[in-house]
Amino acid sequence: TPTAISFSELSGRMPVSAGEAAFVKKGFDSNSLALLIGLMVILSGVVASATIAIGSAGYLSTFFELPRELLITIVILVMGLTAIWGILESVLLAALFTLIEAGGLIALIIFGFGSEATEWDRIHDIIPPLNDLPVLIGVLNASVLAVFAFIGFEDMVNVSEETKNPKRNMPIGILLTILITTVLYSLVATVAVLTVDPVQLAQSDAPLTMVFEQVSTISPSLISAIAIFATANTILVQFIMASRVIYGLAAQNESMKPLAHVNPITRTPIRASLIVIAITLTLALAFDLENLAEMASRLMLVIWTFINLALVRIKMKGITAPEGALVVSIWVPALGAILCILFVIISLFV
Repeated sequence: TPTAISFSELSGRMPVSAGEAAFVKKGFDSNSLALLIGLMVILSGVVASATIAIGSAGYLSTFFELPRELLITIVILVMGLTAIWGILESVLLAALFTLIEAGGLIALIIFGFGSEATEWDRIHDIIPPLNDLPVLIGVLNASVLAVFAFIGFEDMVNVSEETKNPKRNMPIGILLTILITTVLYSLVATVAVLTVDPVQLAQSDAPLTMVFEQVSTISPSLISAIAIFATANTILVQFIMASRVIYGLAAQNESMKPLAHVNPITRTPIRASLIVIAITLTLALAFDLENLAEMASRLMLVIWTFINLALVRIKMKGITAPEGALVVSIWVPALGAILCILFVIISLFV
């Protein structure tokens, strides 16, 4: 939450594409560090997309008996071409997918809370005994991996230039996203843990479908379809973000100028989008899901650390925010940086 608040203030101060790079440049007065952070943001986007493409292929396999590699390729190419199609079309499609995804999760929560299969007498299992060292280590490792579930809110700053009144609307959008996501994920996790054996859940290629089968009579095919829309939505958003960051960096660096080209017909950075698609496909075919998720989580934690520190430095310099922009205490980004650093240490040494 402190990191989300930091992004909220910075998006009001600097509503630009490649926002993270711009924030770091402003805070640290370093073009090299800004470029490095920008490249890390791009990499985190493609790693996240590759991770989710593998998950999407798992749900697609319930409909099509095709090789996993082919399903992954189809998912990435279709979402990549959609991102190239146009920003308005992509955003509208992402909004539709989001509604379908949210509807599916809400349905799971409702069915789960009313199902006899939900073992409420095991509610205490949701909070593990943290005085047990092996359990505590497991929880800490899982917490780092869970960071992956919240990747995405920071992507919103990269479409600030295409947002009406970003100083007001961007902070509201970021904070609402975190709040709604946290509530939905917490309730879904509760239902999942109380209805399906965690070991079976972890081994499943279609975990949401498994939970729905336990708590409702809805066709598993419908649930798998909803999960496909949900995963496709995340891939699309990551593609939009990564291509915009490449475009933003290219516009600021002479050596990358060709990648700042915007197609006059689609009005999207096609060259940048093609690079994102190619790297995503390569990663998805070369690595497994868990390794990619861990990689994406670590990358984002490092990026978030620098974003929080950038806001700390901006405040220490006494740089005033534009009128109407959100302004928070310096302790908010400081706390965000400390928490991110702790999670990075945990991911490396615990």
